[in-house]
Amino acid sequence: MKYIILVGDGMGDYPVAELNNKTPLEFADTPAMDSIASQGDLFLLQTVPEGYPPGSDVANLSLLGYQPELFYTGRSPLEAASMNVGLGDDEVAFRCNLVTLEDGPNHGIFMKDYSAGHISTAEASELIGALAAELNDDTIHFHPGVSYRHLMVRKGAVENLDTVPPHDHIGADVSIFLQQYQNLPDLNALMEKAAVILTDHRVNKERIEKGLNPANAIWLWGEGKAPSMPTLTDQFGVSGALISAVDLLKGIGVYAGMEIVNVPGATGYLDTNYQGKVEAALDMLKEKDLVLVHVEAPDETAHQGLLKEKIRAIEDFDRFIVKPIFEAASQYDFRLAITMDHYTPVELRTHVALPVPIAIYASGHEEKKSGHCYTEKDANKHGSVLANGSEFMKTLLNREEIG
Repeated sequence: MKYIILVGDGMGDYPVAELNNKTPLEFADTPAMDSIASQGDLFLLQTVPEGYPPGSDVANLSLLGYQPELFYTGRSPLEAASMNVGLGDDEVAFRCNLVTLEDGPNHGIFMKDYSAGHISTAEASELIGALAAELNDDTIHFHPGVSYRHLMVRKGAVENLDTVPPHDHIGADVSIFLQQYQNLPDLNALMEKAAVILTDHRVNKERIEKGLNPANAIWLWGEGKAPSMPTLTDQFGVSGALISAVDLLKGIGVYAGMEIVNVPGATGYLDTNYQGKVEAALDMLKEKDLVLVHVEAPDETAHQGLLKEKIRAIEDFDRFIVKPIFEAASQYDFRLAITMDHYTPVELRTHVALPVPIAIYASGHEEKKSGHCYTEKDANKHGSVLANGSEFMKTLLNREEIG
């Protein structure tokens, strides 16, 4: 038996007046996902436990059957694992975004762009390299990632710091969040020095000349120490592979003992290499029990408040990921889940911790036709409730007990 999990990050949304009060998922043309929902079973899964932030880190841990209450220590340690950056017992990892900040009224500092215009990986690597050359020392190390997403590792405990994701505060005054670094003089000085280096760098001067947002500051968040987690095989008795453009997902896969497939041209946005992801998934199905394919584009477009682009991202996920994988999997006995990690409403441009719809299809039941679609509405009306990621994995693997 083969198991497949296809994740459209942040697909969930609220009804939109412009779409006749349909959600983007309802409005989008998604024949493959709707067929799977009609022939399979609908569920609702609470991916984010009460009291936890509704981030992709917490939610995707749940989608791999882990309970965040037991294993979550922060976002950045997971990203560090994907970048092969080991963390010592005395080290804390930070997610390091390249962002665009601008001065505003009343001495405010505003988050103009959490991604510095979705800066290219090549440009970002130059900038992070410049920061590393001038700022790395015995206690601080910068590590380049993909596009605007990078890593900083610091030795020593971090106390009295409550960081926030930059994508939650687009267009807002973020001065209050920056002020807390004054209680950590070394980090405050580091961020100020980084801003000078970035502002003066050739890459940013060229971006400004082209009318693009410069990466004129770093934003540190998602801090944490290395977690201790059982592997997917230890916990569920299956081998696995994970395909994503996002370091966070890859890091979860590393801790889960999964094979991480790096697909050339996978960007985490609308221009990602869909065909390459499908080919990688089908290759991995030949040798692994379970394959997870993650697509980031619906979440990224929603964070930017781009309704048409989110609809496109959902339709591309259906057409270029779900349809070909579903059709090719027919050579196996298989069980396939369509899901999302969390809602990212276009109106809010941030994550919401609502239960997410899941459709699970089991081969050999093609005659079943419920007429249900893969939408928030149908899942809320017809779906059985799964309390946590452990329940989801038990359901996907079709087992009464796991572990």
